[in-house]
Amino acid sequence: MDELAIGAQAPMVDHEVEDVSGEMLTLQKVAKENGLLVNFSCNTCPWVSRWEDRYNPIAELAEEHGIGVIALNPNTAIRDDGESLEDMKARAEKSNYQFPYALDEGSKLATAFGATRTPHIYLFNKDMELVYRGAIDDNAASAEGVEQPYLKNAIKALAAGNEINPQSTKSLGCTIKWPE
Repeated sequence: MDELAIGAQAPMVDHEVEDVSGEMLTLQKVAKENGLLVNFSCNTCPWVSRWEDRYNPIAELAEEHGIGVIALNPNTAIRDDGESLEDMKARAEKSNYQFPYALDEGSKLATAFGATRTPHIYLFNKDMELVYRGAIDDNAASAEGVEQPYLKNAIKALAAGNEINPQSTKSLGCTIKWPE
């Protein structure tokens, strides 16, 4: 499966997903005037747990810069083993998510994006063109130990109209649990 290329249009922007609030959302609906941040995430991956303390600060930074944020759970194969909508609601509440967390039923969006891991980040500009993909930063173990805040730098560069460097990093995390 090929990962979405830098410069590619966001796929399936009108595909409806159910958020933990019960609301039906689309990527187009979540996007703001300066773009969209998509985070393929889940409940059961230890890598997500390590990075999760950065989710809300990053969402806040994105919102401040007019970028909408959504987390999508693509782990279809283990919906009955910690990845159900009920499990997602509990996770979003426990972690006080400040952004929509929605079910990627059948891993359709993950497939369209070429996402392979959780967390796996995709940042789009105002024209819904991919400008950054990969990891949140260079240190899953410690927010204080981060030397390269890839995603924060990409958000700031996008908002300022500057070149994003790097545009792509290696996504580290658990593999997506694909449907049978």
